Amino acid sequence: MRGVDDLSVRERTWGATMRGTPLDGVEIAHASTSVRVGPEPVLDRLAREERERRLLRDGATLAEGAGRRSVDEAPDPRRTCFERDRDRILHATAFRRLAGKTQVFVAPDDHQRTRLTHALEVAQVARSIAGALGLNVPLTEAIALGHDCGHGPGGHASEDAFADYLADGFDHAVWGADVTLTPLNLCAETLDGIRNHSWSRPPPATPEGEVVSWADRIAYLCHDFEDAAASGIVDPHDLPSIVVERCGTTRRLQLAAFIGAMVDATDRTGHIAMTPDAAEALAAFREFNYDRIYLRDSSREQARRVVRVLRALVEHLEAHPERIPARLLGDPSATDDVRHAAVQWVAGMTDRYAVRAAVAWCGLQAADLPPGLVS
Repeated sequence: MRGVDDLSVRERTWGATMRGTPLDGVEIAHASTSVRVGPEPVLDRLAREERERRLLRDGATLAEGAGRRSVDEAPDPRRTCFERDRDRILHATAFRRLAGKTQVFVAPDDHQRTRLTHALEVAQVARSIAGALGLNVPLTEAIALGHDCGHGPGGHASEDAFADYLADGFDHAVWGADVTLTPLNLCAETLDGIRNHSWSRPPPATPEGEVVSWADRIAYLCHDFEDAAASGIVDPHDLPSIVVERCGTTRRLQLAAFIGAMVDATDRTGHIAMTPDAAEALAAFREFNYDRIYLRDSSREQARRVVRVLRALVEHLEAHPERIPARLLGDPSATDDVRHAAVQWVAGMTDRYAVRAAVAWCGLQAADLPPGLVS
């Protein structure tokens, strides 16, 4: 064990703050603080629910009377049901794993988004919209944070990789709500928003879910473009003129334009919507990103290699079910159970874990692997 004399100044300073400072029968963190708050009543769950009834807009989802879960639970004394969902997702292993999953670029550089930072940016955009409109912010945040927890390694290519192994195909939104996040026992409203956040799915049942559907699209178009521009893949001056003129060329201006257009349109009409001018620019922006970023030759080659890696892993695990964690297996002798468990395990892997497993178990070579993960 190191002696005190061997410690750095930083280590000694850190070690000197093992405990707080006693004051008025409690402990405070900073001995010299002058910060205090008044003796107001604590806002417990019932008080928070009552505040929602007073402050939220007609049509917003109220926590009171909501919160149906697959397994009944006693309500939390301090948090509403949707605050509880948000916290559960934020602390979940499936949410943390998003840090190691592709957004657009496999093995991103320091500045590029991962699936985790995408979820955080979606949550912030959605919160900005929901807060301005008087909707339920904790429910909005819960849906936004959890919306991509069903993604497999390698981005949307994982959906192509897994689809043929499951009778109903593989949709990350449905998989996230019905498989990945099932252990969290989330509220029906939260799961509905996650399950139906994609525009190709049925509409969400709540206005907060609709907000997240828009926020997802707004966030990924703006931040994927920013990452691609920083990497030299596109130039901001290449954006369609309609986007430049109505929304600008920087993420800050674009987000402000799209968020403002949603707040204005929704406040005026009651529909969770965007003004026509901004919506037209958003569609042009999406078409540009698809052509120049998502479907460029290198992206499609990356996707092909991701599919090759993930299919190799699923088929290996079908042949060697003893490698699959027992908690995921139903009947090891049932082909469908093994296949589902194989997909479930591979879908939960991070990019790097999946590639390492494919090399170790399936003998894949550098030419089979997505660029950026060859080493």
